[in-house]
Parts: sequence; C-alpha cells; structure tokens
Amino acid sequence: MTKIRTYSELEFFHTFEDRFEYLKLGGSVGRSTFGFDRWVNQQFYTSWTWKHVRQAVIVRDNGCDLGISGHEIHLEILVHHMNPMTVDDIRNGEDWMTNPEYLITTTKRTHNAIHYGNNLQLPKVVVARKQGDTKLW
Repeated sequence: MTKIRTYSELEFFHTFEDRFEYLKLGGSVGRSTFGFDRWVNQQFYTSWTWKHVRQAVIVRDNGCDLGISGHEIHLEILVHHMNPMTVDDIRNGEDWMTNPEYLITTTKRTHNAIHYGNNLQLPKVVVARKQGDTKLW
C-alpha cells in the first residue's frame, strides 16, 4: 500500500532534512512517468486552476524550499505533488491534484532529490562569514 503524504503531517517535521525524509520517493532516473502521454500533464500544468493553486501554495510556504524559513527560493520555484500523479488522475480530474494539502514548494534540485536521489543532492545552506574567520567554510 502506498503512503499518502499530506501537508498536515509534514508540518510536524520542523527541519528541512526531516521534511525531505518524509517526502522522498526513491525512484530511479530514466524511469518513464508519463512517456508518450507527457502532453496530458503539460496540459494540466498550463491550466488556470493549476496556476491559481500553485500561487496559493507559494504564498502559504513563504517561497521557501519545503516551507522551511531560511531556505528561501530565489530562482525557479516548483510546486511539488507530494503523492505522484498518473495519467488517469489527470484525465479523471482528481480533486487532490489541486488541493494544497498535497502540495509543497520546492527548488528543482530538491524536487529531483525527492524523486530520484538522496540527501547528498540537496542544496547546502551557506554559512555566513564573520570577521575573524580563519577557515574557508
């Protein structure tokens, strides 16, 4: 049985690393998700409904990676479905696909790590330099 991930559960995890562990899928690179039906999900992602809910999720998460303060996203923002979609989900217009309870803001790098990788692929937090530092990070 597949575990259903929710934002309500995700909120119990307060660190970026814990949220990543909760969300990671452990897929493999090169595994086709939509294949020749890629046009189906692209049609979904250009819909007014998706654009509206996407903006609401970004606002809810304060534009932060996995909704964690201190992990602000300055470039491309993705909104990730915590539970993988199928072509049938899109064709049937499943309500959960546009429900913020099942969505989270991520960077492309974090998104790819959730789907295909491990925590070594996650972005590293830059440590601020202070006067008197003698080591290079």
